[in-house]
Amino acid sequence: MNTTEQWKQEKHPLDVVADLREYAEEELGFDEIEERAGDGEWERLKWAGTYTQKQEGYFMMRTKVPGGHLTPEQAEVIGEVADEYAVQPEEEYDEVNDDYWGDAYLDITTRQDIQMHWIRVEDIPEIWDKYDEVGLTTIQGCGDSARNVLGCPAAGLDEHECFDAQPVIDAVSDYFTGNREFGNLPRKFKMTITGCKHDCAQSQINDVGLVPAKKELDGEGAGYTYGFHLRVGGGLSDGPRMASNLDVFVRPEDAVELCRAIAQTFKELGDRHNRGVCRMRYLVQQMGPENFEQAVRERCDVELPESGIDLTEGYVGDHVGVHDQKQEGLQYVGFNVISGRVGGDEFVEAARAAKEYGTEESTIRLATDQNFLITHVPEENVEDLVNEEFAEDYQPDPGPFSRGAVACTGTEYCKYAIIETKARTKQWARQLDEQIETPDDLDVVRMHMSGCSASCAQPQIADVGFRGETVKVETADNSDDDIVEGMDVGLGGSLGADNAFIDWVETAVPAGSVTDALEELFAVYTEERTEGERFYEWTRRVDNDRLRTVMQRADGPVSTGVAHGD
Repeated sequence: MNTTEQWKQEKHPLDVVADLREYAEEELGFDEIEERAGDGEWERLKWAGTYTQKQEGYFMMRTKVPGGHLTPEQAEVIGEVADEYAVQPEEEYDEVNDDYWGDAYLDITTRQDIQMHWIRVEDIPEIWDKYDEVGLTTIQGCGDSARNVLGCPAAGLDEHECFDAQPVIDAVSDYFTGNREFGNLPRKFKMTITGCKHDCAQSQINDVGLVPAKKELDGEGAGYTYGFHLRVGGGLSDGPRMASNLDVFVRPEDAVELCRAIAQTFKELGDRHNRGVCRMRYLVQQMGPENFEQAVRERCDVELPESGIDLTEGYVGDHVGVHDQKQEGLQYVGFNVISGRVGGDEFVEAARAAKEYGTEESTIRLATDQNFLITHVPEENVEDLVNEEFAEDYQPDPGPFSRGAVACTGTEYCKYAIIETKARTKQWARQLDEQIETPDDLDVVRMHMSGCSASCAQPQIADVGFRGETVKVETADNSDDDIVEGMDVGLGGSLGADNAFIDWVETAVPAGSVTDALEELFAVYTEERTEGERFYEWTRRVDNDRLRTVMQRADGPVSTGVAHGD
């Protein structure tokens, strides 16, 4: 077994939840925690939803939000916790980010989680107590177990929905959270469940994807039963893979047992030796989808009929704007949060506004594109809602680059990141919206920035994807080379019926040259596109050598940099 597996064998990772309360009660520092429990404790602490950030002595804490659904009361508590506990000490002042973001904020993630930073050990039990009162948890927000279950943030609201899958999401999440039998898997285990035709919960890049389907189970003419089709083995990072469709139809009431059987298959057959190939997608690839399906059937205690009629109609993944609900007279508002970062006090105000302008059923929903929705708003209240002070920076009618901008944590907090991402993404998105005149029918450009190769910002499925590098650039006077932040630039990714991962068209581009290169690309795209052609479609149609040539017209050394260390 690899070292991480050995640590998990020494102590069940879920035992760390009780241990963390002891560490807080005894006011232990990080050195004292390691002295008592060994260096493997930092890995096990992920099961409590805590991840050591690069600043010594502080945690990132991740709150799970199944399907992205929050009541106003839950959102209010999350905002209050961020405002009270996610506070940066004065000695850790960061000129780049602090002047831009301020303090006491939270980040919405691409898994519909909430992340906070600067969390201290001694504050965690108080946070958990506040969460318990409103039904929130951080347990298994990280670690080798079932992560937050994704769903459509507009579940129960949109006409394009076949059925509301949120109850299934909740049931699956409840089953796995705190479940010791499946609390130690070979690697993280990511599930998505939706009854929506537009697959905004991204089944194609998850370990398990349940998407809407129907089938006549009682003979022809007896009528259709609605349920799910199954996709398995999707994922990004190194070795990206689109999920495989299995020949399975599952009733909603059987979804928990199916997910349990898949987790059991992964637990028993997954690799626990080479940490680099421990994800379930490698197991599906090695076994083959048909053999993997057979292994699941052997472990499943409910009938799994063969697949029926698939009801998915492509991929949308965007809920920004004002939308009619299927409930007469009600609308939901999708607020645009570039990079996913919101002040704790602003989130409290959003919760207050949901109660003030919405009905008693009003909710706040988190989306996989790092935005949030406020639902069940009577039409006559929408204008007042979007004019609230908290909404000033998150208006529901952004430009296409702002609308599609996604960023990971970056060097601000992450030990693995190579470049700063959050502030840069927001600055670039707004700059590009001002400088580039895009076609009127192009409402979104998905621009995703990851600070390293781990794909937390999902660059492989973006129109334009960035992967952080440090770049060596020759100076004008041929003196010592400069080392600057930069990135690999990829083009042409998407999910849906025409899904494909991006091509990394240019590598080691200095950050200062990227926006000029994008301006050159979009100028040619606007001139050459066919009617209705999306940017990613155009980049696939055009040869990569020509795309590089267009990018090199920009001012600055687009193609002369070298990844530092090469």
